[in-house]
Parts: sequence; C-alpha cells; structure tokens
Amino acid sequence: MDSHDLPSRAHERPAPMAAIPPRLLASWQRSEHYGVPLDEVQPVFSGTYDDESLFSECGREVLAELHNTLASEPVGLMLTDADGLVLNRLSGDQQLLQALDQVHLAPGFSYSERAAGTNGLGLALADRVPSLVRADDHYSRSLCGYTCAAAPIFDPVSGRLEGAVNFTTWSDARSELLLALAQTAATSTANLMLARSHGHRPRPASRGQVFRIEALSQVPGADGDLELSDAWSDAVSRAVEALREGRVVAAVGERGSGRASLLAQAERTLNPRGRLLAVRAPEPHDVESWLSFWTPELSRPDGGFVICDTDDLPVPAAERLRELIVTARGSSTGAYGMSAEHFDAIPASLASLVDTVVQVPPLRERVSDILPLAAHLAHRVRGRQVDLTPTAARALTDYAWPGNVAELATVMKDAAVRTDVIDARPLPPELLSRAEHLPRIKAFERDEMVRVLTRPGVGIEDAARELGMSRATVYRKIAVYGIRLP
Repeated sequence: MDSHDLPSRAHERPAPMAAIPPRLLASWQRSEHYGVPLDEVQPVFSGTYDDESLFSECGREVLAELHNTLASEPVGLMLTDADGLVLNRLSGDQQLLQALDQVHLAPGFSYSERAAGTNGLGLALADRVPSLVRADDHYSRSLCGYTCAAAPIFDPVSGRLEGAVNFTTWSDARSELLLALAQTAATSTANLMLARSHGHRPRPASRGQVFRIEALSQVPGADGDLELSDAWSDAVSRAVEALREGRVVAAVGERGSGRASLLAQAERTLNPRGRLLAVRAPEPHDVESWLSFWTPELSRPDGGFVICDTDDLPVPAAERLRELIVTARGSSTGAYGMSAEHFDAIPASLASLVDTVVQVPPLRERVSDILPLAAHLAHRVRGRQVDLTPTAARALTDYAWPGNVAELATVMKDAAVRTDVIDARPLPPELLSRAEHLPRIKAFERDEMVRVLTRPGVGIEDAARELGMSRATVYRKIAVYGIRLP
C-alpha cells in the first residue's frame, strides 16, 4: 500500500509502517472513512435498549459473577449488543468509572467502529473474532490511555451475532490475561444461553469445510416444483420482476424461512439452465479463502449467486466483496441476490448495492405451506412418497415453527428415515404438545410422557404404571402439557 493511501492515524505511529498489524490498519482505514474524529471520540447515545432478552440476562449474570472476583482490580466489564451499544457496565474502581464516563464508554452509548473508531469491542464486532486494542492502537487519541479486550458472543442455537463482552483497563496496567478473560466470559454467556434455551439443539459445528457453496437446484421450491401459498408466490413474483430489470434483490426475513429458496426460485424462473450457487458466510479465519472463490466466479457470464446470511459477514469481508462485485458486474450478466434477517443488518457496503427488498414471510404465517413442504422434504429423504397420519399432520400444522422451514426439514429428515408412514412416534415431543416453552425439568417430564403414551399398544393404565403416576395425574398432565394422543 502506498504511504499516501494510509489513514492519517498511521502517520502518527512511531513504529515502522510494516509493523502495523493488517487488521489494525484496516480498522483505521474504516474509521477514517466513517469520519470518526481523531482527537475526541463522539459516540452516539441511544438511551434505550433491550435488557430483557436471553442474551442480556445471561451476559449480565456472567459479568456479575466475574465482577465479584475482579472487584479490587482496575477493570471495567461491559456487555454490548451486536451494534456496539453498551448494555451494562461494572467496575469496583471509581476512578476508572469516572474516566470511562468522560469518553462515554457507558450504558446507552454505541462504541462500534462507525461511532467510536478502532477500539476493542468495535473491532471484535466488525471482524467477529476476539480482539485486543492497546493504548496507541486506538484510532481516537482520547482512548489511548486505555487497553480494551473484547470477544463476540454468538447465539448457540441460531449462530446469530448477539453482541460482545468488553474488558477495559488503563493502558499501563498488565493486560496479558484480559483477552483470555473476555473469551472465557463470551463462552460462558453462550453456554448459559444454551442451557436456558428450552432444550433447543446447538448450531452444528463446522466439519472442516472452509465455507459452504451449494447448487440451488435441490432447494424446496427453488424450481417452482411446489404449489405454495399466495404469500410465498407474491414474494417470488416481486423478486422475479426486480431481477428481470437488473436490480439487486435482498430477501429479508427470519432465519430458516426460505430466503435463499425464494431468490433461487426467482432466478430459476428467469434463467432455468443457468449455474446458480448459494454462498454461505465464512468463518472469520476463512475470509481470505472465501474471497478467492469470488474472483473467478463473478466473471462467469452464466452464473447466478445468492449471498446467504450477509448479516453474518465480517465488515472487512463485506467491503472487499463489494469491490469485487462492482468490478465484475461491468462484464457479467449474472443475477445477484442476498439474504439477511433485516435490511438494516446487511453491512452498509453491501446494502448500498441493493435496489429491491423482498420480505419473506415466516412459516407460521404460511400454514397452508407446511404439509406440502413436509411431504416434499420427506420424499427427498426417502426417495418415495411418505404419508402422514392425521395426528402427525395436525401436530405439524399446529406447531409454531420458530426455526421455520429449516426446522421442518430437520424434523422430516429424522422422521422419514425410519418409516414410510409418519405418525406421532418419530416426531419431537414439542410438536405433540402445545406447551412449547417449559423449564428443563418440566420439559423432561413432558418428553417422557410423550415417549410412553405414543408407544403402540400402551394405554393410560400402562402409562401411569410405567411413569409412576396415578391415572388422574396422567390425565391432568396430558391436559397441562397439551399432549396429543395417537
């Protein structure tokens, strides 16, 4: 990089330019681009934030316990949301607290890179990896008296970035263990969230792939092979119209609702024989390999792409991808779409490319789609038609499907591998009970009752004896848990 292209902050650094870590330099460049002042940090005050979410509850509890251990140390412990908004702050050092107030590192203020320049928590959220920013590594001179260590926290079920924990101390204090403590606090918060998430399974870990690239020809509905609801068809039509006019389309909605499927069906409508890929966001340490994939692929004239879960992309990866897309679109006629939970969650660099936003309705608002999708998904697993009993069909349509089509796909896969006729037995207990959110002990009792009551040939008398309950208690708990009997 030419010295003239370096951010102003880099020219103040006494060390050689080559000694500046690439991540730090990139963050300084972004901070300068955002217009963050060099002299004094001016974060934005929100004043309102969600302090009742599972993430906030678990994060506060973990930091409170850690604060009891570090009460005599000059360390500020903070919890932030995914936008860098400080939700909670603890410290036993009054002098440090007063100093942090002076730089607005306090609840209600945002300390994202965009608001405060390079700092520990802003860099951790931007790159989505643990980060330590010492003294002169900060972009704003007003923060050079501090050292900050932060680690991002991801929802253990959905994988969504929820926020970060940030530990701040004086720049001349010992900080060797600060980053390790932040990572431990982030892990403890995610584990506590999982323990309190009503038994939902954690997101599957990566199995060695650098990132996922999928052909979309086998996605349910991608080829228009299913007759789905008007709500789905209307959304597809909007995407088709936009893509036909050469616009970039963002499909937004809840995770698992079929955002990539909708874009795939729209693009298949326009280009039935074209090459169409869904590219998932990479792990932070795999960004370079992920970006190298795009360079040749974007130049293919017959290629269509769905950039999935753009809200999972680290900021640097999103900015570099934008550069590749802008360069390639001059010579490529491929169709482009991207997905996210909300338009505001798309990194700004990619959001600026979007021309049309299409809202994808969640599965619970498309009840008429549940059984056709279930049959289609089961057929793909079994290789032939799979029937549903009335009890199973009722359980599927009555369930709220918080995980949307992705959750339905998992349920049907687990059930269809066992039988050609799906009844109540292979379905998860939560589908056979209207009491979906229960404490762990009660959920265990409900699941055990469902297991016993749905076994062939087992009556109430047999179930009561096996469960160690009276018949009256069994009947009462069936009603309490809303258990559907075969």
